[in-house]
Amino acid sequence: MAIKRRIDPAEGARALGRWIEAEEAEAAALPRPVIALAVRYTLEELASRAEGNSVEVRVPPFGVTQCIAGPRHTRGTPPNVIELPAQLWLALASGKIGWDAALATGKVSASGLRADLSAELPLV
Repeated sequence: MAIKRRIDPAEGARALGRWIEAEEAEAAALPRPVIALAVRYTLEELASRAEGNSVEVRVPPFGVTQCIAGPRHTRGTPPNVIELPAQLWLALASGKIGWDAALATGKVSASGLRADLSAELPLV
């Protein structure tokens, strides 16, 4: 079942492109709405490419999605959760950093047997 998109793909791609083109210091200083749009767009893109409900990816305070085929949870905290800051998520989604390098930063919380996005990233 295809996900219901809330972000216009063209607008989301523009926001992500703006983040990618910015230097590291500039990327952190981009307006909050641009970062939020880029995060939400990439979360939707991940959910559409890796459909499923077994892993929950959280990028507070901007968004959350479920992805990866497998057992579905229906209540409470899911058994497979990945949580990370927006700048690190965008670096992963854009390919500026790999999954193992992101884990090594200590800023990624990944719990559960399926909490691994290495096969799904980068998105661009």
